[in-house]
Amino acid sequence: MYGVRYARCDMCGRYILAQLAAAERAFKLASTQWRFTASFNIAPTQSVPVVRLSEGVREGVMMRWGLIPFFAHGEAPKYSTINARIETLTSAPSYRTPWKRAQRCILPASGFYEWHSPTEGARQPFYIHLADQEVFGFAGIWDRSTRADGSVIESCTIVTMPANALLQEIHNDRQRMPAILKAEDHEAWLGAPPDEALRLLAPYPAELMVAYRVSPRVNSPRNNDPQLIEAVA
Repeated sequence: MYGVRYARCDMCGRYILAQLAAAERAFKLASTQWRFTASFNIAPTQSVPVVRLSEGVREGVMMRWGLIPFFAHGEAPKYSTINARIETLTSAPSYRTPWKRAQRCILPASGFYEWHSPTEGARQPFYIHLADQEVFGFAGIWDRSTRADGSVIESCTIVTMPANALLQEIHNDRQRMPAILKAEDHEAWLGAPPDEALRLLAPYPAELMVAYRVSPRVNSPRNNDPQLIEAVA
Protein backbone atom coordinates (compact mmCIF):
# COMPACT_ATOMS: atom_id res chain seq x y z
CA MET A 1 0.00 0.00 0.00
CA TYR A 2 2.79 2.38 0.90
CA GLY A 3 6.41 2.38 -0.17
CA VAL A 4 9.57 4.37 -0.59
CA ARG A 5 8.18 5.61 -3.88
CA TYR A 6 6.14 8.12 -1.86
CA ALA A 7 9.35 9.53 -0.43
CA ARG A 8 10.48 10.16 -4.03
CA CYS A 9 7.53 12.41 -4.75
CA ASP A 10 7.76 16.13 -5.37
CA MET A 11 7.81 16.80 -1.58
CA CYS A 12 6.63 16.17 1.12
CA GLY A 13 6.13 12.41 1.40
CA ARG A 14 6.27 11.66 5.14
CA TYR A 15 5.76 13.72 8.28
CA ILE A 16 5.07 13.41 12.00
CA LEU A 17 2.53 14.78 14.46
CA ALA A 18 3.41 13.89 18.02
CA GLN A 19 1.49 16.54 20.01
CA LEU A 20 -2.18 16.62 19.05
CA ALA A 21 -3.15 18.65 22.15
CA ALA A 22 -0.51 21.22 21.23
CA ALA A 23 -1.96 21.38 17.73
CA GLU A 24 -5.43 22.06 19.10
CA ARG A 25 -4.03 24.97 21.12
CA ALA A 26 -1.85 26.31 18.30
CA PHE A 27 -4.68 26.42 15.77
CA LYS A 28 -7.35 27.76 18.16
CA LEU A 29 -10.03 25.29 17.12
CA ALA A 30 -13.69 25.91 17.85
CA SER A 31 -14.51 22.22 17.43
CA THR A 32 -12.65 18.97 16.76
CA GLN A 33 -13.62 15.70 15.17
CA TRP A 34 -10.09 14.30 15.37
CA ARG A 35 -9.53 10.62 16.05
CA PHE A 36 -5.77 10.39 15.83
CA THR A 37 -2.92 8.80 17.75
CA ALA A 38 0.50 10.45 17.73
CA SER A 39 2.44 9.24 14.70
CA PHE A 40 6.14 9.41 13.84
CA ASN A 41 5.68 8.19 10.29
CA ILE A 42 2.54 9.55 8.62
CA ALA A 43 2.31 8.21 5.07
CA PRO A 44 0.16 8.95 2.01
CA THR A 45 -3.41 7.60 1.86
CA GLN A 46 -3.65 7.61 5.66
CA SER A 47 -6.32 9.61 7.47
CA VAL A 48 -4.71 12.76 8.89
CA PRO A 49 -5.78 15.73 11.05
CA VAL A 50 -6.73 18.83 9.06
CA VAL A 51 -7.79 22.35 10.06
CA ARG A 52 -10.34 24.18 7.91
CA LEU A 53 -13.03 26.85 8.17
CA SER A 54 -16.65 25.83 8.61
CA GLU A 55 -19.21 28.64 8.68
CA GLY A 56 -16.45 31.05 9.61
CA VAL A 57 -14.94 29.08 12.51
CA ARG A 58 -12.01 26.69 12.63
CA GLU A 59 -12.67 22.99 12.97
CA GLY A 60 -10.37 19.99 13.20
CA VAL A 61 -11.38 17.06 11.01
CA MET A 62 -9.83 13.90 9.58
CA MET A 63 -9.17 13.59 5.85
CA ARG A 64 -7.44 11.21 3.49
CA TRP A 65 -3.94 12.44 2.57
CA GLY A 66 -3.94 12.34 -1.22
CA LEU A 67 -6.62 14.48 -2.82
CA ILE A 68 -9.48 12.76 -4.63
CA PRO A 69 -11.02 15.37 -6.96
CA PHE A 70 -14.76 16.00 -6.80
CA PHE A 71 -15.10 14.72 -10.37
CA ALA A 72 -13.44 11.35 -9.59
CA HIS A 73 -16.57 9.88 -7.92
CA GLY A 74 -14.63 8.87 -4.82
CA GLU A 75 -11.99 6.89 -6.71
CA ALA A 76 -8.35 7.81 -6.05
CA PRO A 77 -6.59 8.86 -9.28
CA LYS A 78 -3.73 6.75 -10.64
CA TYR A 79 -1.40 9.77 -10.42
CA SER A 80 -0.05 11.12 -7.12
CA THR A 81 -2.06 13.89 -5.48
CA ILE A 82 -0.32 14.05 -2.10
CA ASN A 83 1.41 17.27 -3.20
CA ALA A 84 0.08 20.21 -5.23
CA ARG A 85 2.79 22.28 -6.92
CA ILE A 86 2.39 26.00 -6.31
CA GLU A 87 3.18 26.64 -9.97
CA THR A 88 0.00 24.81 -11.09
CA LEU A 89 -2.17 25.17 -8.01
CA THR A 90 -4.62 27.45 -9.79
CA SER A 91 -4.62 25.62 -13.14
CA ALA A 92 -4.20 21.84 -12.64
CA PRO A 93 -7.55 20.02 -13.16
CA SER A 94 -7.39 18.29 -9.76
CA TYR A 95 -6.75 21.50 -7.81
CA ARG A 96 -8.14 24.52 -9.62
CA THR A 97 -11.76 24.02 -8.56
CA PRO A 98 -11.10 23.56 -4.82
CA TRP A 99 -8.76 26.55 -5.09
CA LYS A 100 -11.49 28.68 -6.68
CA ARG A 101 -13.90 27.52 -3.97
CA ALA A 102 -11.42 28.62 -1.28
CA GLN A 103 -11.24 25.06 0.07
CA ARG A 104 -7.95 25.74 1.78
CA CYS A 105 -6.78 23.87 4.85
CA ILE A 106 -3.82 23.41 7.18
CA LEU A 107 -2.18 20.08 8.02
CA PRO A 108 -0.63 20.28 11.52
CA ALA A 109 2.83 18.73 11.88
CA SER A 110 5.72 18.49 14.32
CA GLY A 111 8.30 17.77 11.61
CA PHE A 112 8.83 15.96 8.31
CA TYR A 113 11.27 13.71 6.52
CA GLU A 114 13.22 14.25 3.33
CA TRP A 115 15.69 12.08 1.46
CA HIS A 116 19.11 13.08 0.14
CA SER A 117 20.42 11.40 -3.00
CA PRO A 118 24.20 10.87 -2.79
CA THR A 119 26.38 10.33 -5.85
CA GLU A 120 26.81 6.74 -4.70
CA GLY A 121 25.01 4.59 -2.16
CA ALA A 122 21.54 4.53 -0.66
CA ARG A 123 19.34 7.57 -0.18
CA GLN A 124 19.77 9.12 3.27
CA PRO A 125 16.67 10.23 5.20
CA PHE A 126 16.75 13.50 7.14
CA TYR A 127 14.35 14.73 9.80
CA ILE A 128 13.45 18.43 9.60
CA HIS A 129 11.60 20.53 12.18
CA LEU A 130 11.26 24.22 13.01
CA ALA A 131 13.19 26.20 15.59
CA ASP A 132 10.38 28.71 16.15
CA GLN A 133 7.21 26.56 16.10
CA GLU A 134 6.71 23.37 18.12
CA VAL A 135 3.70 22.50 15.99
CA PHE A 136 3.39 24.14 12.59
CA GLY A 137 1.08 23.94 9.60
CA PHE A 138 1.53 22.84 6.01
CA ALA A 139 -0.57 24.87 3.59
CA GLY A 140 -3.05 22.58 1.88
CA ILE A 141 -6.26 22.38 -0.09
CA TRP A 142 -9.08 19.86 0.27
CA ASP A 143 -11.95 18.45 -1.74
CA ARG A 144 -15.07 16.35 -1.30
CA SER A 145 -15.93 13.51 -3.67
CA THR A 146 -19.07 11.33 -3.78
CA ARG A 147 -18.89 7.61 -4.55
CA ALA A 148 -21.41 5.70 -6.64
CA ASP A 149 -23.11 4.43 -3.47
CA GLY A 150 -23.63 7.99 -2.23
CA SER A 151 -20.93 7.93 0.45
CA VAL A 152 -18.62 10.92 0.64
CA ILE A 153 -14.86 11.07 1.08
CA GLU A 154 -12.94 14.21 2.01
CA SER A 155 -9.27 14.41 1.13
CA CYS A 156 -6.39 16.87 1.09
CA THR A 157 -3.02 17.67 -0.42
CA ILE A 158 0.05 19.63 0.72
CA VAL A 159 1.20 22.59 -1.38
CA THR A 160 4.87 22.46 -2.44
CA MET A 161 7.26 25.06 -3.81
CA PRO A 162 10.93 25.61 -4.76
CA ALA A 163 13.20 24.80 -1.82
CA ASN A 164 15.10 27.19 0.42
CA ALA A 165 18.89 26.83 0.72
CA LEU A 166 18.70 24.09 3.37
CA LEU A 167 16.21 21.92 1.49
CA GLN A 168 18.04 22.45 -1.80
CA GLU A 169 21.00 20.73 -0.19
CA ILE A 170 19.01 17.90 1.39
CA HIS A 171 16.37 17.31 -1.28
CA ASN A 172 18.99 17.65 -3.97
CA ASP A 173 17.31 15.65 -6.73
CA ARG A 174 14.08 17.71 -6.80
CA GLN A 175 14.93 20.82 -4.75
CA ARG A 176 11.38 21.25 -3.48
CA MET A 177 9.86 21.83 -0.05
CA PRO A 178 6.40 21.97 1.53
CA ALA A 179 4.70 25.33 1.93
CA ILE A 180 4.96 25.96 5.68
CA LEU A 181 2.82 28.75 7.11
CA LYS A 182 3.95 31.35 9.60
CA ALA A 183 1.81 31.17 12.73
CA GLU A 184 0.45 34.66 12.10
CA ASP A 185 -0.71 33.65 8.61
CA HIS A 186 -3.05 30.83 9.62
CA GLU A 187 -6.16 33.02 9.63
CA ALA A 188 -5.45 34.59 6.25
CA TRP A 189 -4.59 31.27 4.61
CA LEU A 190 -7.92 29.81 5.68
CA GLY A 191 -10.15 32.81 5.08
CA ALA A 192 -8.59 35.44 2.83
CA PRO A 193 -9.45 35.89 -0.88
CA PRO A 194 -7.47 33.50 -3.13
CA ASP A 195 -5.02 36.10 -4.48
CA GLU A 196 -4.19 37.27 -0.97
CA ALA A 197 -3.80 33.71 0.30
CA LEU A 198 -1.43 32.82 -2.54
CA ARG A 199 0.86 35.71 -1.61
CA LEU A 200 1.39 34.16 1.83
CA LEU A 201 3.27 31.20 0.37
CA ALA A 202 7.05 31.56 0.44
CA PRO A 203 9.90 29.18 1.33
CA TYR A 204 10.21 29.01 5.11
CA PRO A 205 13.46 30.69 6.28
CA ALA A 206 16.30 28.16 6.29
CA GLU A 207 17.77 29.67 9.46
CA LEU A 208 14.58 28.72 11.34
CA MET A 209 14.77 25.06 10.33
CA VAL A 210 16.75 22.22 11.95
CA ALA A 211 17.74 19.10 10.00
CA TYR A 212 19.75 15.98 10.79
CA ARG A 213 20.23 12.42 9.54
CA VAL A 214 17.94 9.66 10.83
CA SER A 215 17.71 5.92 10.43
CA PRO A 216 16.51 4.37 7.14
CA ARG A 217 13.91 2.58 9.25
CA VAL A 218 11.67 5.49 8.33
CA ASN A 219 11.59 4.14 4.76
CA SER A 220 8.87 1.71 5.84
CA PRO A 221 5.65 3.19 7.26
CA ARG A 222 5.28 -0.02 9.24
CA ASN A 223 7.89 1.50 11.55
CA ASN A 224 6.29 4.12 13.76
CA ASP A 225 8.04 4.99 17.02
CA PRO A 226 9.92 7.95 18.60
CA GLN A 227 13.28 6.39 17.70
CA LEU A 228 12.65 7.34 14.07
CA ILE A 229 13.50 10.98 14.81
CA GLU A 230 16.69 10.23 16.74
CA ALA A 231 19.85 11.51 15.05
CA VAL A 232 22.32 9.01 13.61
CA ALA A 233 25.94 9.47 12.64
